[in-house]
Amino acid sequence: MKILQSIKNNIPNTITCLNLLFGSMAVIVAFKPFETTIWGLQGYQLAFVLIALAAIADFCDGLVARLLHAVSPLGKELDSLSDCVSFGLAPAIILYNIMTAAGCDQWVCYASLLIPVFGALRLARFNVDTRQATTFTGLPIPANAIFWIGFINYYATHHTTNQWIVLALIVVLSLLMVCNLRMFSLKIHSFSVKETFRQYVLIIASIVFIALAGVSGLACVIAFYVILSILFKEQEG
Repeated sequence: MKILQSIKNNIPNTITCLNLLFGSMAVIVAFKPFETTIWGLQGYQLAFVLIALAAIADFCDGLVARLLHAVSPLGKELDSLSDCVSFGLAPAIILYNIMTAAGCDQWVCYASLLIPVFGALRLARFNVDTRQATTFTGLPIPANAIFWIGFINYYATHHTTNQWIVLALIVVLSLLMVCNLRMFSLKIHSFSVKETFRQYVLIIASIVFIALAGVSGLACVIAFYVILSILFKEQEG
């Protein structure tokens, strides 16, 4: 029985490790951003797919932990370590290599490493803050990763963005992760339009942005999420 209990308790941690594995793989393929890989995808596109798989694992580990009643402090810390790699380091390395290929100044390219640094600060604060159950303080690191996937896709396909604009976005998004802005949860806990108005508005806007701009529209989705949180910040208490 103890063996079975141990196996059950470690199922969520195994899924969390998949999150970390996919994020680590995204870092590796990011170093060859324009090289054709499997399924005809370029390196940066395959990295996006791997980050998406990491996000699925990140969602499933918590769900499975609750279903199996296997939530543990170890799992919480492992989850944060995995998120830092998959949603902090991986997007940063993709951005670094795309900026390098675009001929940006080297020090500006290195500024991309602010993303995992501030992401780690965001995760550490989340772990010790019991108030972030239904709302968040600062931009969640997965949302930050979604923004960068959208922006990097635009940057890689258009090559028209000034390096100073990219640098400004790095600084702004990094600060958003550690600011005191109260941001609503993306989870829908009821079907009441009144209680979940912002979530429904964001879903509709997301469909429109992605339909118009494809993967690049993800950056607009997160920008809109931030704007909605600012407009409705008084409701967060």
